[in-house]
Amino acid sequence: MPLDPVIDRLFASMVASGRPALSASSPGAARALTAASRPALGAGPALHEVRDVTVPTRSGSIVARLYRPAAQVAGLGVYLHGGGWVVGELDDYDAMARTLAARSRCALLLPAYRLAPEYPFPAGLEDTEDAIAWAAGRIEELAGASVPFLVGGDSAGANLAAVALHSLAGRLPVAGQLLIYPVTDADFTRDSYRNCSQGMQLTREDMQWFFSHYAPASLHADPRISPLRQEVRASLPPTVVFTAECDVLRDEGEAYADRLVAAGVTVTASHIKGLPHGFIRLHNLAPAADLALTTIAAALAKLARNASGGEE
Repeated sequence: MPLDPVIDRLFASMVASGRPALSASSPGAARALTAASRPALGAGPALHEVRDVTVPTRSGSIVARLYRPAAQVAGLGVYLHGGGWVVGELDDYDAMARTLAARSRCALLLPAYRLAPEYPFPAGLEDTEDAIAWAAGRIEELAGASVPFLVGGDSAGANLAAVALHSLAGRLPVAGQLLIYPVTDADFTRDSYRNCSQGMQLTREDMQWFFSHYAPASLHADPRISPLRQEVRASLPPTVVFTAECDVLRDEGEAYADRLVAAGVTVTASHIKGLPHGFIRLHNLAPAADLALTTIAAALAKLARNASGGEE
């Protein structure tokens, strides 16, 4: 299936405008480029509560933003945003977080974990682990009631979530895991890298650039960076994995879902046709991306509902 025509036209206009590839920029310039796109991406819905909180970590503290869609919510999720461990601020994901919270009826806590190269591996991972542990001990304070506790993220954020849950498995009451086009390996020879790079907003070169800033090449195969190489714990919570058809990360995401299944983890794997990497932030611009975000929200709501003993 070809790339969604609305997004195809959007990407073509970005190329025509001279927008550089992330990998052709410095980290600072890439962050500025990402931030500059916020107005074009639109806003999210008004929620019952949106506020920043301070999360203590082993290295000091970080800020996290709480999105609570209603007085009563179905669950509380710690959500790690994408950006290749290098780019991405809370404001870049504000519209998406508001929409996902509203449609899932789950409160979301987005930690502003430290970014490379200023804070290389394992800084962001340590912040992720500490934020998850902190939130797990404050579910009623953050969500307003005792509700199922979930963890998830997209892209590099999904990588951080997956790795953190391996180290925290069995220690926290995590009821479900949501992984959206996750980074799971440092193998750039997969078919999706060869077939889904040209003309996309995330290319093979971009991913190599992200990895090079996150950690030295000698560590890229470390299971804490490439969780596909991790010995999977059967005690991991029920997991939903979403992959995108037109995404260089497609194959490794599907391979990770298969690894979880083989280890005995309950997995729902969903393949979104016609969409590229990063589609969740395009929901205001492309109907297909909006529909996909609704599907993801329904999956998150189902994880919470199943953990509460509700019906499928």
